[in-house]
Amino acid sequence: MELLNIECLGKRLRLEGSIAGWQQLYWDNQLVSQKSASASDQAFHIHSFELTQQFAPPVNPVDAPNDHFDENIATHTKAISVRLEIDVNWQPFQLDYCLLVDDEQITQGQRTVADIEKQTPEVPVAKTQKLSVVGLASLGFKLLKSAKVVKVLFAGASVAAYSWLFSLEFALALIGCLVFHEYGHIRAMKHFGMKTKGIYLIPFVGGLALSDERINTRWQDVYISIMGPTFGLILSVISLGLYWITGNIFFAGLASFNALLNLFNLLPILPLDGGHILKSISFSMNSMVGLIACILGAAAGVFISYSLGLALLGFLLLIGSVEIVFEWRGRHQSHLLPLDRYGQIFSTVWYLLTVAGLVGIIWYFASSGDDMLAIPLQILGS
Repeated sequence: MELLNIECLGKRLRLEGSIAGWQQLYWDNQLVSQKSASASDQAFHIHSFELTQQFAPPVNPVDAPNDHFDENIATHTKAISVRLEIDVNWQPFQLDYCLLVDDEQITQGQRTVADIEKQTPEVPVAKTQKLSVVGLASLGFKLLKSAKVVKVLFAGASVAAYSWLFSLEFALALIGCLVFHEYGHIRAMKHFGMKTKGIYLIPFVGGLALSDERINTRWQDVYISIMGPTFGLILSVISLGLYWITGNIFFAGLASFNALLNLFNLLPILPLDGGHILKSISFSMNSMVGLIACILGAAAGVFISYSLGLALLGFLLLIGSVEIVFEWRGRHQSHLLPLDRYGQIFSTVWYLLTVAGLVGIIWYFASSGDDMLAIPLQILGS
């Protein structure tokens, strides 16, 4: 990830690095210094390199009139010593730097998580895209993002598709749930000052909240991902309250099926929201203890799911957890700034409370004796 980007002798001086310990320093996009990953986890580093500057000796106009001035006068070179001192702490992130040229301090400063969140890296990180329906749909939408009519067309197609499968009333309610969920992602993106492209509805797939801007930290990934299901939980709670007030079974069905929709989004399977959340939490744990804690937590979740008769939920939780564990070794290759200890705990509690709230709503309506309202729980137990 890009840790620092400052001016040095009229050019950009850029420092790339990762939590693994390696650092690469570029001046005018040319590599001038690098540090390999070290098991000692040293926080303080000194990058030093030399530049050569050419200059011509001054000429006295009296000694050399204009009509006899030699343009091919010999030039001289001068070596310039540059030193960048870096002291970086990853959790919580804080980088202190000091730039010296010929042993004279030019600038110094400090960078925190807030600076990383707002930056636009000079060299974007190349991302390897996995082939998936969602990925292909997202690519297609990015190509057509300038045409707002696309949103209307796909929304209409979604309504028609769900009306064909169920009914017009159910289709409209489902579309409302999807839009409310995606609006949670949009609000989260705007919280970080990101420009959004709006919400796209995909028939038989769901919805997408798109933004052209990239994220720089694991906290941004967690916050944006979990706000969708959080908004979904809020909608289910509101529907539950309306059901208690009016007794209308429509609100009961909306609360229950919306809770099921958002619960599936919280499964730890990429590219679902839960996959992004748990990946960011587990990949921020920079030790084997963190991995073991992640595995034990996943095992506990699978055990609880099967104990409650939620076989499908437990199976998908197991598959998603195994996927994350296998990718754990490559966590240092990511450009995203990891969560600190407080962020890991807070994100985990937020995730678990959201899951518990959604499961609680599904369980509540399943115990009401209505066969239709029991369908979401039967799906989880299938």
